[in-house]
Amino acid sequence: DIGYGYNLGSLVQMTPGTRIGLAYRSSIDYTLEGTAIFTGTSAAALNGNVTAKIKVPDSTSLSVFSTMGGRVEVMADLTYTGWGNIKSLDVYRTSGALLSSDPYNWKDTLRVGVGANYKLDPNTKLRFGLAFDPTPTNDVNRTPRLPDQDRTWLAFGVQYKMGQSGTVDVGYAHEFVKDSTVNNAAAAGRLIGTFSNKADILSVQYSHRF
Repeated sequence: DIGYGYNLGSLVQMTPGTRIGLAYRSSIDYTLEGTAIFTGTSAAALNGNVTAKIKVPDSTSLSVFSTMGGRVEVMADLTYTGWGNIKSLDVYRTSGALLSSDPYNWKDTLRVGVGANYKLDPNTKLRFGLAFDPTPTNDVNRTPRLPDQDRTWLAFGVQYKMGQSGTVDVGYAHEFVKDSTVNNAAAAGRLIGTFSNKADILSVQYSHRF
């Protein structure tokens, strides 16, 4: 589907060394369309077109950036995301009959992040970041489709200015993800399990001024 939303933002220079930013991203509605296909002689009669509606959440971010002397810059942000809008994923036939319903019962989340930059020399800047990103899922309704849990981000990076025009940024982040459990009712009984997750992210960026 194609959805439409909008972003709003404001940046205020409070002092020569401190600025505060506020940003809002709207929610977006989608109506997904597809075809349900079942295997087996008796199940083939259940085949047909289906639809599912979903509303991705809105988010609001508040951030602060401040210089601490000549070499150190500190920053922090809070991001509130309205995941509580997603209670279930319901799939309907075009006739209006409910085909399936997966309960999610997600909750709103508040992500907290802090960071710092250190100017090693006029051309080199070291970066550091730490964030806690809670999951919107819960232990009762969590599914193996999205075995998410609370995440702690730890990130390092370096920025190097190549003359007056070019800048290179290299960053690395590791996500420490809490083990998640799944205990769902299924047609043949219950699906019970534990997931161990983690993530490593390496990024390289080059920007050039003309």
